Amino acid sequence: MAIILFDDNAQHTLQPLTFTRPVADLRIGIVTIAQKWATCLKQSYSFLTRGYLQAKFPLKISEDNIFINGSVCPDEGLLEAIYNLGIGEALIKDDLFIAVKLTEGDAWAFNSLNQAIYAPVNYTGNFVSIKYPEDIFKNNATEIANDFKLITNGRTSAQLSSTNTFIGDDFFAEEGAEAECSTFNSKSGPIYLAKTTQVWEGTNIRGAFALCNNSQVKMGTKIYGGTTVGPYCRVGGEVNNAVLWGYSAKGHEGYLGNSVVGEWCNLGADTNNSNLKNNYSEVKLWDYTTQHYRKTGLLFCGLIMGDHSKCGINTMFNTGTVVGVNANVFGAGYPPNFIPDFSWGGADGFEVYSAKKAFETNQKVFERREHREFNQIEQDILQTVFELTKSYRSNF
Repeated sequence: MAIILFDDNAQHTLQPLTFTRPVADLRIGIVTIAQKWATCLKQSYSFLTRGYLQAKFPLKISEDNIFINGSVCPDEGLLEAIYNLGIGEALIKDDLFIAVKLTEGDAWAFNSLNQAIYAPVNYTGNFVSIKYPEDIFKNNATEIANDFKLITNGRTSAQLSSTNTFIGDDFFAEEGAEAECSTFNSKSGPIYLAKTTQVWEGTNIRGAFALCNNSQVKMGTKIYGGTTVGPYCRVGGEVNNAVLWGYSAKGHEGYLGNSVVGEWCNLGADTNNSNLKNNYSEVKLWDYTTQHYRKTGLLFCGLIMGDHSKCGINTMFNTGTVVGVNANVFGAGYPPNFIPDFSWGGADGFEVYSAKKAFETNQKVFERREHREFNQIEQDILQTVFELTKSYRSNF
């Protein structure tokens, strides 16, 4: 039975993070939402997403199919409820369409907006689902703990150097992970080090924390709970309850907190973000769907940055800043709390970052990773994002 992760309206409310990926390709915890479902159900998966993304994230329909909402993270209760669905039955909680089982003929006509045509099965349990960007860091510690159990069940951690200090028992290192002269405190949450990772001397890490494959934590780094460093990343300085998805760098001093940073991003030396307003008021975030700032209900909320964005040294991001895809931010002072996609500039003003120039940089960045190619599919996705976001740059 094929697993198909579908996008609902969260694909819009999670922008700019979902301009370049389906919702289920979001990393929260240790792995992406799609990888969680694949591990739990022991099957491969595909995506039903916006048309311009399907070339990179193809749809594969088989004789029997389970369509699962890509914004929903699995747990035991959900897995049991989905297993028990009959063909044509849809799992629903309140107004959220969770899952449906369909044969091949009906699968090709599936539309997540037409849940009323299926036989409803009401779900009463609680689970983690992602609707807004801040939901990722809010739920990250919980999902690290869930993924830790899933990934390490029945396995034994590799042994790390005796120069390290370990506090607590919820620690797991894959073979090939390296660490020296560092402190790992897992009493407040598990700590997971994937294969081919490095934790350099003098680092202090407090769980829950995940370091994904081929990533490094630089000397003297301070990492607090609820933090995930995705694959092929490098981090330094101070990081608190932040998620970096992959191929991104925060390699120097500076603070990153209560934040989500997409793929292929780079934060210049001594970049800092505020995550608390001086008057302790509720943080608002730019919302692409309403084109207004939305109340988050949060006291602590930092930086949301889309894929391929960069910032220069000493950049200062104010509380609740949203940076779109392929933006380049630099200069003195605080830039605005919303920086549109394909913007070039800073507090003194912005101009359009042409797709041609942006792609030239992207090409150079991809060339640093031999296993990745900035191919026509990648360019077509970003060209579409450039066109979709033109209105936000109309006053440049």
